[in-house]
Order: sequence, then C-alpha cells, then structure tokens
Amino acid sequence: MQNPNTGNGAPLIQLTDVSKVFLTDEVETHALSGVQLEVRAGEYLAIGGPSGGGKTTLLSILGLLDTPTGGDYQLNGKPVAALDASERARIRNREIGFIFQAFNLIGDLSVYENVELPLTYRGMPGAERKQRVHEALERVGMAHRVNHYPSQLSGGQQQRVAVARAIAGKPLILLADEPTGNLDSTNGEAVMGLLQELHDEGATICMVTHDPRYANHAQRTVHLFDGRIVRDEQTPAAEELEESGFELG
Repeated sequence: MQNPNTGNGAPLIQLTDVSKVFLTDEVETHALSGVQLEVRAGEYLAIGGPSGGGKTTLLSILGLLDTPTGGDYQLNGKPVAALDASERARIRNREIGFIFQAFNLIGDLSVYENVELPLTYRGMPGAERKQRVHEALERVGMAHRVNHYPSQLSGGQQQRVAVARAIAGKPLILLADEPTGNLDSTNGEAVMGLLQELHDEGATICMVTHDPRYANHAQRTVHLFDGRIVRDEQTPAAEELEESGFELG
C-alpha cells in the first residue's frame, strides 16, 4: 500500500546550498558545503557516510538544534532563518521527534515521566498527556514498564522508551541519529522494525546510520563525504518496489 503522504505538494524539508562552518582557534572547519536536499512528507531517508562527514551536523540543522552558516532551509514551506528562538523551540517540541544513539533518558524520572516530559512543556492537559503516554508506550511494547527507571532497563528497552517519547507528541518529522548504535543486532533490528511500522503509518523519517543494513530499511539514502552530498540514491528495496509497479512518488 502506497504511503498517501509521499510525493504530494511541496517538499516538507528543502535545503538550498546549505553550509556550516565551525571556527575553533582561528581554524575553519567546513562541516557542510553546498548541501542541496529535498524530503517529502511520508518519505523515509537514510543519511550515510564516514565518521566526520557531516551526518550529525546535517541532522542537527534539520532539527533546529543548530543553524547553517549559509544557504536556505525551508521547513514545511517556511524559511527557518525567519524564526526567533521561541518559535524554533516551539517547532522542536511540537513538530520534530528526536531519537538519539545515547537514548538521552533522564535517570531520575520513570519511564512514564520521561515520555510525558515534552508534552508537559506544551501545557497539554493531564488527561490528554496520560492518554498520549500510554498509547506511545503500548506502541513500542513498554506499557508494562511505566514505573521503572532507565537504570532498570536494557539498552533495547531504553531505546524503545526513547522512541515512545519521540512519537507521543505526534510530530511532523522523526529524526533518528544512529538509533541502533548502542544496541546489539537483535535489539537493533527490533528498533528498525518499529521505525518501519511508523513509516508505513505515514511518518516522515530522516535517519543517520553508518550501517548499510539499516540504511536499506529506508526508501532513499544520501551519502555525505567531507560535508557534501556525493550520492543520492534509492535503496535496493525501493528499487524492487518500483520495478513491481509500486510508486514512491
């Protein structure tokens, strides 16, 4: 079944000639150079390349955690450069879900409280927060662990909670930075299965990964090298779908 959101209208994400330069001790490091990228609603994009190639910098810019030095970033048709700090914070909280390699759960908060926290920042009523938290934890198979703390969970369980936290707010985009990097292969495949299910339900996903096995879960992969996109290609799975008559948009 084709994702109904894929390929419709203007790109959800559009980067035009984006660059990022870091200055340290009078030395310029060009983390990104001339990046051109479009991602449409409902698309599943993998970002690959060697360490130091600019993958995490690119994801940080997409998630409004960092700003480009040059170029233009349009998010859902709006120029990001025109947003003030409070608007950027609001978009990060309401429209972008983050999944990190290190899980980034708060150790002295329970599973329930970790998932609830971003919703609290929205000023969401308690009853709605409770419903959202339970739905998200059920979705990732962690509803039976609501009162546990991160230290009482395995790495795979912690990442499931992190996914629940990311999806509880029903974001426009999911950004995942090496989501399987701290997991064994079994738990890594389980988390990738969760992301695949979310994409099948219409989620837009941008995922940084160094592992070609996991990149192949996406529809498309862009390869970064020295801060530049050197390849932009469909994954083998996507090509097989197109050959069978399935339209990716």
